[in-house]
Amino acid sequence: MRRRGAGFTLVEVLVALLIMAVIAGMGWQGVSAMARAREIASAASERALRLSALVGQWEQDLAAVYDSPQVPGLSFDGAALRIVRRVDDGVVVVVWSLREAVWRRWASAVATRQADLQQAWLASQQLQGTEAGQLRLLDSVRDWQVYFWRGQGWSNAQSSADVQLVAVAAAVSASSASASAAAGAAGGASSAGSAGSAGAAQAGAAVTQRLLLPTGVRLVIELPEGRIQRDVMLSPQLP
Repeated sequence: MRRRGAGFTLVEVLVALLIMAVIAGMGWQGVSAMARAREIASAASERALRLSALVGQWEQDLAAVYDSPQVPGLSFDGAALRIVRRVDDGVVVVVWSLREAVWRRWASAVATRQADLQQAWLASQQLQGTEAGQLRLLDSVRDWQVYFWRGQGWSNAQSSADVQLVAVAAAVSASSASASAAAGAAGGASSAGSAGSAGAAQAGAAVTQRLLLPTGVRLVIELPEGRIQRDVMLSPQLP
């Protein structure tokens, strides 16, 4: 009687191949999960580093605010914060804005004359998001808000309190000018003195055309990771 030769039957080979395929599939799923986890961690780390760099740039812009009689040093309209900041060879107008869930930053050309600064300020109010120098900083930004520190507390940068403060300052200047005019009239002041009083009144009226620079700026930005808040105190302006 002939004995069967040593080896595996076809069924045994198929069963072994099936077991190996199952083990390989399980191993591939583990490797794929590890790769996805690494990608997610890398993206989160890169986003955190980018956000840290952006906050640093934000603080640098605010630390170099330049307030001038021509244009306000800071202006926030709910969608964009305009900053006039000093640079090595002049001043620039910087605009931080939120458009279509993207945080953006735009900077004008360096201005060395008052006319150039006013032109850059006007251009900053007409941005469409596609201009040269318009940088996409961070995606998936849900919302943001800016607050100004005035007096003893934070207030919304769009609130009327800022305007009221300017109006009070203007009223004080106007009252001082009126008192000077009355004193000049009682003492028989000359026409030159009257002209000086009129000039003082005009100076007081000019104050109403400018916003007072706050002493601090608070940024509150809503991200998928959560809310981030950053406070920056502004340097005193030179007279």
